[in-house]
Amino acid sequence: MNDQTTQPIDDTQEVATQAADDTPALTEQISQLQAEVQAAKEAAARANADSYNAARRMEQETEKAKKYALQKFAKDLLEVVDNLERGLDAGEKSGADESVLEGLRLTHKSLLATLEKNGVIAVGVVGEAFNPDIHEAVGVAPEVAKDTVGHVLQKGYTLHDRSIRPAMVLVGA
Repeated sequence: MNDQTTQPIDDTQEVATQAADDTPALTEQISQLQAEVQAAKEAAARANADSYNAARRMEQETEKAKKYALQKFAKDLLEVVDNLERGLDAGEKSGADESVLEGLRLTHKSLLATLEKNGVIAVGVVGEAFNPDIHEAVGVAPEVAKDTVGHVLQKGYTLHDRSIRPAMVLVGA
């Protein structure tokens, strides 16, 4: 009987000793698993952020594409505007029939209104400050203040604040 009572004590001591020996290894495994879980959470968060950023970029690019889709078409129409303006100037100088000139003026006005409605705005006004983003200096106007538009040779146009054709101007020196 004495052997039976000591036996369970020995087994308990043996299990306790073995558990004490395994504790550092188990602690290390737990730490590794916690680190892996944390790394997986961080990877998932990065993946979500990347997905969100990609979706936002696509939205912005789509919006920009819609906003500037008319750029080539609008730029092509600027030649029509220029031709109408040249026709009006020539007609006024030659003393053309007033009813024909009035028709040209109304057509010109209508075309400019349609362009403006779609975001195309004329730029290049005498007296405004020179801006290299919307003006192209092609000469000097000595009678005008420095960095001021003195004469507009050809109007420029912007589409939603993006220059589609710079105004050709003479600038004060």
